[in-house]
Amino acid sequence: MAFWKRRIIVHDDAVTTAVHLTARQSLIPNILVTILFFLWGFAYGLLDVLNAHFQKTLNLSGSMSAGLSAAYFGAYFICPPTVSGLVLRRCGFRITFMAGLAVLAAGCLLFWPSVLKRSFGGFCGSMFVVGAGLATLETAADPFLAICGPPRYSEIRLNLAQAVQGVGSFVAPLIGSRIFFATNLGTDEGLKNVQWVYLGTACFVGLLIVLFFLAPMPEITDADMQFQEIEIGQQNPGPLRTQFNLFLAVWAQFCYVGAQVAVANYFIQFCVSSGTTEARGAELFALGQGLYALNRFIAGGLMTIPAVKPRYILVLYLGMCFVFVVLAMNTRGPASIAMLILVLCFESACFATIFTLGLKGLGRHTKIGGSLLVAAISGGMVFPPMAGAVMDERGAHMAMAVPMVGYILAW
Repeated sequence: MAFWKRRIIVHDDAVTTAVHLTARQSLIPNILVTILFFLWGFAYGLLDVLNAHFQKTLNLSGSMSAGLSAAYFGAYFICPPTVSGLVLRRCGFRITFMAGLAVLAAGCLLFWPSVLKRSFGGFCGSMFVVGAGLATLETAADPFLAICGPPRYSEIRLNLAQAVQGVGSFVAPLIGSRIFFATNLGTDEGLKNVQWVYLGTACFVGLLIVLFFLAPMPEITDADMQFQEIEIGQQNPGPLRTQFNLFLAVWAQFCYVGAQVAVANYFIQFCVSSGTTEARGAELFALGQGLYALNRFIAGGLMTIPAVKPRYILVLYLGMCFVFVVLAMNTRGPASIAMLILVLCFESACFATIFTLGLKGLGRHTKIGGSLLVAAISGGMVFPPMAGAVMDERGAHMAMAVPMVGYILAW
């Protein structure tokens, strides 16, 4: 079937059948979108491992190695409120998913010439394109899951999808520890392995583009979102400038993601300063990401209990992140690594819960609100360079003061 015949032109003033989907009817499209969460969890997990690998292979300082994170999350700052958000509002979810996947595949392929030239600038440029693709996907995927299906399950849907993302983040460091941090660490062979990992990722992304082209995907318009709010008893949300809950959520997301990325970027270096090897540090990071994924499933289960409000879980988990990062800073050896692993564990439910709480009650403003919340992920561009500068001067333990401040500001 020709592409233009499958294309859905979105009229945001029209109510579609998407607003009447039951939990069972919304299952298949939500599963398809959840695959994307695994994809960017995998990409994010590789980012943290590559930071440590490039720092040693290319003889970079800690603050310079943060350039990868700055490039990756800089794309989140630029794309969601501009190009990605525009594509979503004009062309709908299906086209946005396919466009994001295409950009992601292009970014993965750009790693090949970057490795051949051993160019750190090329790696940063490639990572920016990867980030642009993932930012476009996330601009559509997060609000899609929040509103596709019964509204009372929105936090649960997004937390479970984020748990699948955690699985991707768990798998990536395991692969990295065996491919990048094996006996060929610091050699050209390690860089060549980066080429093949990203080539394989590009091929998988190409298959996903075909899948999203063929699969039935419900379109959700601004009128659908307004109808959904009225259906659950919410008042008219009013103009966007009065959505103070959204703006607070954007601030919290910016600070939280910045703290999360700062911890992840320098986790392996933290382990090395605590007396272990890079390969062992990558394995411990995978353990932390595994607990991160597991705890997201637990948080999603807890949210099915009526007495357990999502905001209670958010306050508790952010508080535990602060406590354990302080303990990690003030202990040494295996105990400090264990404390930092617990920080990863309790980060689990924070992103998804902030996101869905920020979208609550937005009605017709949900797409714009989702774009702003995804743009807030650019906090990952700001905090890691600061942590890297502190690490260069005072060591990895003291660098954890930067994410500690982020948790306080998000709380």
